Formats: sequence, C-alpha cells, structure tokens
Amino acid sequence: MSKAEFIENVAKAGDLSNAEAKRVVELVFGQIEAGLKKSKKEMKYTIGTFGTFTITKRAARKGRNPRTGEEIKIKASKSLRFKPSSALKEAAGC
Repeated sequence: MSKAEFIENVAKAGDLSNAEAKRVVELVFGQIEAGLKKSKKEMKYTIGTFGTFTITKRAARKGRNPRTGEEIKIKASKSLRFKPSSALKEAAGC
C-alpha cells in the first residue's frame, strides 16, 4: 500500500477530506519520528497495542569485497527495527 492509498483509507474510515487525513497521517508519522529522536537513551519507543521501534547499534567490523576478496573496513552504524505487538499480529492473522 502506498502512502497515498493509506491516506485515502484514513479519509474514508474517519469521514475526513483527503487534506485532513493527510495532515493527520503526517502528524502521526512526525510524532513517531520525534519519539525516536527523543528516546536515544532508551533506544526503544513503544506505541501501545501497535508495536515497538528499537534502535540497534552495529559495531565497526572487517569484511571482504566479494569481487576482489580484498579486506575492507565496515563503519559502525545504527539500524531501526520494528516488532509488532501480539495484538497487531493477531489482527493481521499471523
């Protein structure tokens, strides 16, 4: 589903105009982003019965270039993960 389709579905379900639904969706996504930025100490942001976003750290390491076999350095990085709640899994039939 694209973002535009998601906004249309929110508009229909909430009896809103597409402009109002877009604003609501942008606000929700903005709040999730702001929460993740704020939760740097905890590295975890939980949204009730929806799920948990977690920021994980990967240490720097050595790897190999598959073409040449040459050893390369891979920089440390962060990754965002999402774990759905059991209620969301059940609703999706998983």
